[in-house]
Amino acid sequence: MKRVLLVAGVLLAFTASAFAQATLRVGDQKGNARAVMEAAGVLKDVPYTIEWKEFVAAAPLLEALGAGAIETGLVGDAPFTFAAASGVPVKAIAAIRQTQEGLAMLVPESSAIKSFDDLKGKKIATGRGSIGHQLVLAALESRGWTTSDIQLVFLPPSDAKVAYTQGSVDAWSTWEPYVSQEEVLFKSRRIITGEGLTPGLSFQVATPTAIRDKRAALEDFVQRLAAARAWSLGNVESYAETWGRLMNIPSSVPLNWLKRAKVRIVPVDDAVVADEQKTIDLYRRTGLIKERLDAAGILDRSFTAAIAKGAGL
Repeated sequence: MKRVLLVAGVLLAFTASAFAQATLRVGDQKGNARAVMEAAGVLKDVPYTIEWKEFVAAAPLLEALGAGAIETGLVGDAPFTFAAASGVPVKAIAAIRQTQEGLAMLVPESSAIKSFDDLKGKKIATGRGSIGHQLVLAALESRGWTTSDIQLVFLPPSDAKVAYTQGSVDAWSTWEPYVSQEEVLFKSRRIITGEGLTPGLSFQVATPTAIRDKRAALEDFVQRLAAARAWSLGNVESYAETWGRLMNIPSSVPLNWLKRAKVRIVPVDDAVVADEQKTIDLYRRTGLIKERLDAAGILDRSFTAAIAKGAGL
């Protein structure tokens, strides 16, 4: 109870009338936001309705957002960039920073492949426009290679898992919790991670319509999420237990992920804008997007105060 009061105490004192009995439709990936918010106890006094919708990856979440089925959700910088460049009406309202150890290329325990250099000419499964795709492109560029030096196989996570398990691809470039699930349950090995290669950003995104019409609910939501993430840094075991229960996966998987991730919510600032521009520029250099895209134009700084209060900044 004291824990709940401590976290709730940093939240904005909105009046019930400010929300006008609003419903906020929130997209989540593998219980990510919901699990940490439930574990931190910040969902018990929400003065509006949260309608959670679960997605296996960022691409279908962003498709749903573009179609108006949800109003906000958490995605990586790579799929966000791809969606924005494709004309999806989306803006990032908060940034998520974490270590990049959980963005990785995996090989089976018995594979003869020991490093990324061994993947020349080999098949790598990943999602088109995903952060796994971003890792492949960054790794290729760091070595002066091109996409013709490897064989990219674009698959959603469920199909990539099957192809990887059956041996029809040599490696799988993916993200958490898939990386920890493979490491903990199936003894896969990481041969390269995003550390030093990618900016390591994810974003809480929202539609321009929701930013305009449901600002009070969005501000409250990102503040609660920031507070929950701040709480989770010192309560990894509790968060992992809640996540495992929601996803019906052994808690050893999220514990492996969360101990090294150190996930935190930060406001959109100059550093975030600069890092997002790096992702945009990588995508342009590799031909994944064709048009010039300005990071500042797709990032919204107006939620800074709410995030800072939630995170205790």
